[in-house]
Amino acid sequence: MANNQWKIEEISSIVASLKDKPGALLPILHGIQDHLGYVPPETVPLIARELNLSRAEVHGVISFYHYFRETPPGKQTIHICRAESCQAMGSDEIEAHAKQRLGIDYHENTADGEFSLEPVYCLGNCACSPSIMVGTEVYGRVTPERFDEIIAETQAKP
Repeated sequence: MANNQWKIEEISSIVASLKDKPGALLPILHGIQDHLGYVPPETVPLIARELNLSRAEVHGVISFYHYFRETPPGKQTIHICRAESCQAMGSDEIEAHAKQRLGIDYHENTADGEFSLEPVYCLGNCACSPSIMVGTEVYGRVTPERFDEIIAETQAKP
């Protein structure tokens, strides 16, 4: 419980610093996710109250945008590009392989908490499609074999 209290205090501070901005909901949600890695569902009432919105309005924004998570992410997030160029160059195969290899679907974490899998709709690496991003590192011309190599390299890093 003490850990949740710390989070509530941190979130209250983020909300207080941004609530007077025009269109404050998105900056607040980004601020919380940037700080915690996700937007805990128990924070929705606090955000709604501070912005004079309904809980449904806040939850609707969180669930509408794929970027926002309601659960803690894994230690490393793997983004698979789903934009047209990557799809044309085989990202569907990378997606299927990643899901099978990791044993998870989009917006889930591996059992060991090491990886999260997320779709992204352009990494700006179209000339090297299909692309993925692990953490902040972008990889191009990814094949299923290269995906496995990237995952192995990532796991080997301290």
